[in-house]
Amino acid sequence: MDRALNSDPVDTADTEGRQRWRNWIGFWLLGLCNNFAYVVMLSAAHDILQKQESHNTTTPTPAPNGTNIEIRNNSSSRYDCNAVSTAAVLLADILPTLIIKFTAPFYIHKVPYGFRVLVCFITAVVSFLMVSFSSTILMSIFGVVFASISSGLGELSFLSLSVFFNRNVLSGWGSGTGAAGVAGAFLYSAFTQAGLTPQVTLWIMLVVPVILAVSYFFLLVFPSSFPQWRCHEDGHSPSRVVNSHERRPLIEEETDTNEDAEPTREEQEDKHIRPLTFTDKIYIMKGLLKFIFPLGLVYFAEYFINQGLLELLYFPDSRLSHAEQYRWYQTLYQVGVFASRTSLVCFKIRKIFLMSLLQCVNAVLLGFAVYYQFLPNPWVVFVIVLYEGLLGGAAYVNTFFFIREETAKHEREFAMAAASVGDSLGIALSAAAALPVHHYFCSL
Repeated sequence: MDRALNSDPVDTADTEGRQRWRNWIGFWLLGLCNNFAYVVMLSAAHDILQKQESHNTTTPTPAPNGTNIEIRNNSSSRYDCNAVSTAAVLLADILPTLIIKFTAPFYIHKVPYGFRVLVCFITAVVSFLMVSFSSTILMSIFGVVFASISSGLGELSFLSLSVFFNRNVLSGWGSGTGAAGVAGAFLYSAFTQAGLTPQVTLWIMLVVPVILAVSYFFLLVFPSSFPQWRCHEDGHSPSRVVNSHERRPLIEEETDTNEDAEPTREEQEDKHIRPLTFTDKIYIMKGLLKFIFPLGLVYFAEYFINQGLLELLYFPDSRLSHAEQYRWYQTLYQVGVFASRTSLVCFKIRKIFLMSLLQCVNAVLLGFAVYYQFLPNPWVVFVIVLYEGLLGGAAYVNTFFFIREETAKHEREFAMAAASVGDSLGIALSAAAALPVHHYFCSL
C-alpha cells in the first residue's frame, strides 16, 4: 500500500498547509493511541487481578500512570505503605520496552514501516483481549507484556518515521503522548465508575488500536519515496537518493532564515550516502550520549519520585484521603507532562541537562520531605509534581527535536530510534532503586 502524494514545488500554499495539518494531527493520534493503550492496560490489569485474589476486598482506584493506588496500611511503620512498592509493577512493565529499544535500532530498518505498525496494532489488540479474558495472574501479566511491546515498538518506529516529514510533527507526537496519560486513565475510570465492568471497558477500548492503524494508513500524507512495504537500509535506500529532489520540498517547508542553507548541505550528503555499518551505528550512539544521558537522568529522578516517594507523602490531617491525595499527585503530574510536551509549538529548550539537574533537585527535596515530614499539606506537593511533569515532558520533546536538528540527514532515522532508549532506561533504573528505598522507609 504505497500511498504517495506528489511533492511538486508548485503546489499551492493551501494544499501544503492542509497536508501539514493532516500530518500533525496524524502524529498526535499516533502518540495518543500508542501510549493510551499502555496506560489503560495497566489500570485494567490491576482491577482484574483484584478479582483473582480473594483476599482483596476493596477495589483499587486506577491512577493516571496506570499503577494501583490501593493502600494497605503497614501498622509497624510510621508510613502508610503499600505491601509492595508500585515500583515492582513498574519494573515488570518497562522491561519488554527496554529490551526492544536496546536492540531494535540495529535491525528494525529491515522491517518495513507498514509491517511494524501492523505488529503494534496486533499486539495492542492481543493485550486488551488477554487481560479482559484473563483468569490467572500470569495471563494478566502476559497481557501487560504485549501492551509494553506495542508501546515500545511504536515509540521507536514513530520517532524514526518523523524524519520523513516536516519537523513540526514532533510537537504533534509529543502532545499526543502527553494527552494519553490524562485521557487513558480518565476514560478508564469514567467507564468503570459508570458501572461497566473492567472486561467490558477493555472491549470498548479496542477502538484505540483501530484509530492508530487508521491514523497511520489513511491520515498521514507520505512522501512519494517513502518505503511503506519495502525494507530499506537505515532510511537511505537508493529510492531516497534518486528522489532527493522530489523530497526536497518537505525539507524546505520551513521558512526560518537559519535553515536557508540546509537543502544544499543535505544534497551534498546525499551524494556520499552508503548503508550504515555496525561501527557507524556505535559511533552515532556515542554522539547521542549527550542526549540520552540527560533524558535518562530526568526520567530516573521523575519515576523515582512517582514510584518510590509519592505514595509515602501522606497528610492525614487533609480532607483528602490517602488514595485521593495519590490520585491527585499522579493527575497533576500527567497534566504537567501534557502541557510541556505540547509546548514545542511555542518554544524550544536546548539545555536539557539543566532540566535533568532540576529534576534531581525535586527528587532530593521530596526524599527529605518523606524522611523529615516537614511539608505542611498536600497542596505543596501538588505544585511540585506539576512542576516535575513540566520538566519531564519538556526534556522528552526537546531531546528528540534537537537530535533531529543536529544529526546528519542519513543518520536521523537510526538516531531517533536509538535515543528512545534513554527514557526507558531511566525508568527501569528508577524502579530498581525505588524498591529498596520504599522498603527502608516502610521499615521505619
